[in-house]
Amino acid sequence: MAKLQFHSSSSHTIGVELELGIVDCETQQLASRCGDILERLPSELGNVVKHELMQCCVEVISDVCGDVSAARADLAGKLRQVEQAADAEGVRLWWGATHPFGLWEQQRVTETQRYLNLVQLLQELARRMITFGLHVHVGVDSGDKAVMICDRIMQHLPTLLALSSSSPYWQRRDTGLHSHRSKLMEGLPTAGLPTLMRNWSEYVWLVNHMVETGFINTIREIWWDVRPHHNFGTVEVRVCDMPGNLDHVCGLTALIQCLVKRLSDEIDEGTYQFDCHPMMVRQNKWRAARFGSSARLVHARDYRVQSVREIATDMVDRLRDIAIDLGCESDLLFVKEIADSGDWATRQRRILETGGSPAEIVRQLSAQSRISDCGAATK
Repeated sequence: MAKLQFHSSSSHTIGVELELGIVDCETQQLASRCGDILERLPSELGNVVKHELMQCCVEVISDVCGDVSAARADLAGKLRQVEQAADAEGVRLWWGATHPFGLWEQQRVTETQRYLNLVQLLQELARRMITFGLHVHVGVDSGDKAVMICDRIMQHLPTLLALSSSSPYWQRRDTGLHSHRSKLMEGLPTAGLPTLMRNWSEYVWLVNHMVETGFINTIREIWWDVRPHHNFGTVEVRVCDMPGNLDHVCGLTALIQCLVKRLSDEIDEGTYQFDCHPMMVRQNKWRAARFGSSARLVHARDYRVQSVREIATDMVDRLRDIAIDLGCESDLLFVKEIADSGDWATRQRRILETGGSPAEIVRQLSAQSRISDCGAATK
């Protein structure tokens, strides 16, 4: 079996990955134009602005950053360049986890060998993955700790999903859910909530087993809601839908960084292994996907039912000292804004309810999310 070395991080550095849709300026329809955008970008962005599985998606990746402010500045600079390239191609960026009226059958696969192998393995399950998410990496100092944090942070994943939910529409219809993306992801054989892993050795065994038996092609095909990342030395939280703007991305990033640091500190100080029943997490994740920020979630320890607003407010208050230490207090406060004003699925529906069209949802929200000061989405 192959040995996986965890490249430990000495501090709780962060990395942020944004999966953004590409839409036509005129029709607001999904556009398979990632390759055209990338060709217009300077070569130094080659490793940080990338293709995804589908050509209607572009991935923007931050550098390794010490705090959320640095990640914000880094992403904003890259996004401005991507927006300028998109403007030149007559397309815009869509900050939402699914598109209100795009059809998966009309989207083009990125023809790299990796993605072609993936489609060959997963067939329609891969082709219908027209979804866009937020992934946040937080550095930790050992593989064993990364596995322990993945287990302990699971009880908080439904709250993160509820706050970020932005995918009410699928295949030109309202699904009735706030996060349909999460249900699509769960259709993949190695996505959704992770399996039980008690230490780094068990994780390595599990990965090797799946590769050697042909269940997956590479470790990159593990898409759990949270996972250890051995090359980066991080815990990677992948449960979130794509929020509707950079402020809310930074708010959720701050919340995730604070949670990982608190869990890491508890492990260092000595703590009893609290077993949150997997069905409790699954129940809450369903509630989050169904109702978004309006959900009522069951507390993992005493089984109280609380609103997401109450839970988020309590989390921000409890994590404030850690946020001050990490320099992300102002960003963490955006979590309260999301909880108070509603998730992005709700905002999309409001546009339709007030006389807008599905195309108007995309036009308005893609304009509001722009980083650039010039070239507003007026086409």
